[in-house]
Amino acid sequence: MKPLAPPDSHHLDAAIGWLGLGCADEARAELARISAALQQHANVLEGRWLICAHEKQWRNALAIAEQELKVAPGESSGWLHRAYALRRVNDGGLSQAWAALLPAAKKFPAEPIIAYNLSCYACQMQQLDLARDWLHRAVAAGRKETIKQMALADADLQPLWSEIQEL
Repeated sequence: MKPLAPPDSHHLDAAIGWLGLGCADEARAELARISAALQQHANVLEGRWLICAHEKQWRNALAIAEQELKVAPGESSGWLHRAYALRRVNDGGLSQAWAALLPAAKKFPAEPIIAYNLSCYACQMQQLDLARDWLHRAVAAGRKETIKQMALADADLQPLWSEIQEL
């Protein structure tokens, strides 16, 4: 997808900056300044998703992730965002997140975060062998030390921490 150009790109950057400061209202205001024709751009949708996630508005985050998938099906972020929100909506959960993200692993085999998140979901569903397999895939696709440090700080993977330390 074609990147945003100024001034729209500046508004998106400002929105992300405001959100980094914990100011969701200001971030939302910056996104509203982006031209109407680009409000459905994948990067703008991602900004909106980040605001919803920051505010734990998971139902809205899920709707935005579904729109991301329609607008940019070739990008992994929509797949990741949908699974992340599905895990957290009231009628969702780990198995729904797993089922939503699993097809993305075939579509994006070089994306370590997909394998990493599948490892987290498997671990939390107490399928430790499957969790190990997906974690090894994440390490193979990404930077080993980065994945290792992320995993050791992630409570989802706590049952595997002693093994992860040995990676």
